[in-house]
Amino acid sequence: MQELTKRPTAPSILSTHLESTVKQFQSLMAVIIIFTEIASPIPLYGLQDLSISPAEAVLYSPETKTLPRTGELALRRAIPANTNMKTIQDSLEDISYLLRIPQRKPFGTMEGNVKKALKIATDEKASILASIPAELKEEGSVLYTSLVDGKGGLQKLLQYIKDKDSDKVSVCLASTLDTIAQLELLQAPGLSFLLPQQYLKYPRFTGRGIVEFTVEKVDGSAFSPEFAGEAKSTAKIQVVIDGFSAPLTAGNFAKLVVDGAYDGMKLTCANQAILSDSEVGKTTGYSVPLEIKPAGQFEPLYRTTLSIQDGELPVLPLSVYGAVAMAHSDVSDENSSPSQFFFYLYDKRNSGLGGLSFDEGQFSVFGYTTVGRDILPQIKTGDIIRSAKLVEGQDRLVLPSQDN
Repeated sequence: MQELTKRPTAPSILSTHLESTVKQFQSLMAVIIIFTEIASPIPLYGLQDLSISPAEAVLYSPETKTLPRTGELALRRAIPANTNMKTIQDSLEDISYLLRIPQRKPFGTMEGNVKKALKIATDEKASILASIPAELKEEGSVLYTSLVDGKGGLQKLLQYIKDKDSDKVSVCLASTLDTIAQLELLQAPGLSFLLPQQYLKYPRFTGRGIVEFTVEKVDGSAFSPEFAGEAKSTAKIQVVIDGFSAPLTAGNFAKLVVDGAYDGMKLTCANQAILSDSEVGKTTGYSVPLEIKPAGQFEPLYRTTLSIQDGELPVLPLSVYGAVAMAHSDVSDENSSPSQFFFYLYDKRNSGLGGLSFDEGQFSVFGYTTVGRDILPQIKTGDIIRSAKLVEGQDRLVLPSQDN
């Protein structure tokens, strides 16, 4: 990512001067924890309280294990929904980790998680549905019924867990979490915070949207289909953009898409990234401030990067394959480029300890590739965006003139 920003200096792994035998032991244990954490997707319960020196704490942050590693998970966690729904979601997402245990899976713990989710869903039904606007109540009721009693719902998930059928549990869990996300989106029809007054001059996106890119090879080659099918010179990529966490960045991007600024734009492959041309559309976009929402915070931070070393992690992480972010402005890293964006090709082999990108917390991430991830590695320098369209969420785009 040298083309996008200067890579921060990697922290020192161990202190060079150890004052005592105890500290030597602690340092050794810290290294063991770090590498075990990397090798295993399962959290190391019970070892979090071990005393670790500040330098080592930079490398082993217990919070990194909770960082979303897929776009779908990051987008689901970013929805500002009813607290009961979030508790249900957290309980079920824990099962995803438990399913990764290779041998004797803790089905008893999974069963407890689902029963907890079912109890909340049942006891708090009124609260869950009350969070949905009146015009969406009917849709919400259908989704609620599906969540509890549907083919991919909690009751069915509980049965598969009792049967100890890992494959069916995995499929049903994905369906249940998808239903939860749909319900949460109904509960969050707009922004949950007020934008600073000085930023109301920019376009903003007040929810979720989908942008569809048609990418074309111009050298006579073709994209390989993921499954059996005819190879073609064009391919589709869909990106979900998130205004809940990055309303200004997503708003500026959506306006550029609607204005056709990216149609015909050339793509360039850099180190772990696919960048749009920096020249086309430069005068049509807004130089919006760097916008990053830290995990656990109510609203985004502006014009400042996150201190990953101090445990600050973003709601929308860059360390996900297919993350979409704006490049920095040519003038200042406190602002995003008016139009240049990039697809980030996350590679754990080129990341720091904990699996975090060296550029984590440095860019305004505003969405993720959800369709066509297999197309991204096939894109070469010189390929073009034949068209970019906002296929969903047009009603979420608010232009400055609409405020006056």
